[in-house]
Amino acid sequence: MLISFQPFTVHKRFPLTISRGTTVENTNLWVKIESEGIEGWGEASPFSVTKDKKINAEILQQELIEISYSLEQFTPLQRQEIETVLLESNLTSSLRAAINTALYDWLGKKVNLPLWKLWGLNSDRLVPISVTIGISSPEKAVERVRNWLDFMDVKLLKIKLGSRDGIEADKAMILAIRQEAPTLPLTVDANGGWMLKDAINMSDWLAKQNVKYIEQPLNVGDEGNLSELYERSPLPIFVDESCFNSEDIIKLSPCIHGINIKLMKAGGLTEVMRMISVAKACKLEIMYGCYSDSSLANTAMSHLAPYANYLDLDSHLNLIDDPFQGVNIKEGKLMLNDLPGLGVKLS
Repeated sequence: MLISFQPFTVHKRFPLTISRGTTVENTNLWVKIESEGIEGWGEASPFSVTKDKKINAEILQQELIEISYSLEQFTPLQRQEIETVLLESNLTSSLRAAINTALYDWLGKKVNLPLWKLWGLNSDRLVPISVTIGISSPEKAVERVRNWLDFMDVKLLKIKLGSRDGIEADKAMILAIRQEAPTLPLTVDANGGWMLKDAINMSDWLAKQNVKYIEQPLNVGDEGNLSELYERSPLPIFVDESCFNSEDIIKLSPCIHGINIKLMKAGGLTEVMRMISVAKACKLEIMYGCYSDSSLANTAMSHLAPYANYLDLDSHLNLIDDPFQGVNIKEGKLMLNDLPGLGVKLS
C-alpha cells in the first residue's frame, strides 16, 4: 500500500479559549492510503495536554515520512501487524489515529459498507451533541450562546472553565449563560484548571446550576487527588487529559465516573473500541471529544456514536474552511449516512 499526506490549515469561526490558552487556527494532516485502486482517508491533528509540550504539523510530517517506508510492505487488511509497527516506532498518537482510520475507511469502501453497518451498530441510538463555549467574559459567553442557538438546534452546552481570574470569574460566566439559556443542561470542562480546593468548591456550586458532570477538574499529574474529589463531589467526574488509552482507564476507574475518548489521544479507532469495552467493564460512562478536528476525524468517531453517553464532536462546526463534508447534524444529533467507509467527501 502507498501512503501520502497533505497538510491543511483550518480557521475557527470563533476563537476558542481554554485554561491552557486560545486557538484560532490549526494545521492538520490529511493522510491517504491507497491499495487496489481504493483510497482510505484519515486525519492527524496536533494537540497538547500540558502547556510545556507542543506538537505541530511539521513534527507530524517528519514522523510520517520516516514510518511510511516501513508500512509499504503491508496491505490495509493487516491492521494488527501495522499497529505493532506503529507502537514500536513510538509514533505520535494522532498519526497512529490517522493511519488506523484510513485503514478502516479503505475496508468500508472495499466491502461497500459504512463503518457503523460493518460493525453492526444501531444508527438510531444516538444522543445529541454538545456545543462548546470557551472561557470568556460573561458578555462574550452570552454572545457565543446566541451564536450557537442561531446556528443549530442546541440540546446541550459544554462550558469551558478554569479561568486565570479564578473561580469567581468561572461562576460569573455560568450565571450569565444560565440567565440567557435557563433550561438548557450544561456540562463543564475545566481542562485541568483547578486545584483540589477550588474543584470541591465548584462541584458543590455547579450542582445547583443544572450541570450534568465536571470534566478534567484537576491538572495532569494531580490524579492522586481524584479520589478525594470523587468522594466529596455531588457531580460525576470525567477525565480527559489524564486518560489516553485503555490502560489509563484501569488505573483511574476507582475514582472517576466517566472518560472522554478522543481519536487523536487513543491512536485510532481500534484503540477507541478497546477503550469502550474497558470503560463499560468498569461501569463508566463514555463521552467522545475532539480537538481542532475537521469533519474527517469527527465523522470517523461518529460511526461509533451508538456506544456513547455524551458526544462532544462539534469542532468542525466552528470552522470556516473545513475541506471535508461528512456527518450532518439534524435536531441536535449526528446523522449517519449510508456511504461506504467513513462517508467523507471533499467539500
